[in-house]
Amino acid sequence: MPEIATAARNYVDVPHAAAVARRILLPVAVLLLGMIGLGLLLTKVLNDVWPFTVEDGINRSFAAHRTGPLNVLTEIFSLVGSTPVIIAVTGIVAFVLLRKLHSWREPLFLCAAVSAQAIVFFFATLVIDRERPHVEHLDDSPPTSSFPSGHTSAAFALYVGLALVLAHQVNRTWAKWLCWALILVPVCVAVSRLYRGMHHPSDVTASFVNGALCVTIMALAILDRRVPWAHPHKIGS
Repeated sequence: MPEIATAARNYVDVPHAAAVARRILLPVAVLLLGMIGLGLLLTKVLNDVWPFTVEDGINRSFAAHRTGPLNVLTEIFSLVGSTPVIIAVTGIVAFVLLRKLHSWREPLFLCAAVSAQAIVFFFATLVIDRERPHVEHLDDSPPTSSFPSGHTSAAFALYVGLALVLAHQVNRTWAKWLCWALILVPVCVAVSRLYRGMHHPSDVTASFVNGALCVTIMALAILDRRVPWAHPHKIGS
């Protein structure tokens, strides 16, 4: 164990790593507090204030226009944002990025962004107690609050985060189209969760904020190569 600790100290620039940790942990903690505050505001103060008074009408409108093909399509996109799929895709993509780019920053950024949004989502749901929309639910309701939408924030962190990496690493026409397609994925996931009666519009809107800020925090702390994490002669990237 002492040998491992010594090797780690020689490999990682501890002061720089601690500085980067502060750039990550503090913003994520602030985001969590902000998300909890927003949830309390929605459920305790603004629930009878426009535009939040029309949310139930939006959910009822989605429920009234359900069709067989749309049920199948939204089930697919809902699955795309589910926890098992997000974990599996994140792991596979991170491995591919590591092999193809020969850099640890991009896969670490993606894993950190997905993990951060999950932490914010999990602890926010422990505090916020919001019922799901009063329409038929097409999915089983997990024992968590309707606020925020974990599917939406996870999809945003993973697919928009990947689009950000591709936009900076691949200068090809197909890559640009793929980036736009990836950006649309969390939008489709959010609409699917509304359609399937699992979330209010403000739930998925808050999740876009959660996912976007987690991607931004991790991009500034990890993708920015001006922020050193290790001795230059130990890691080339």
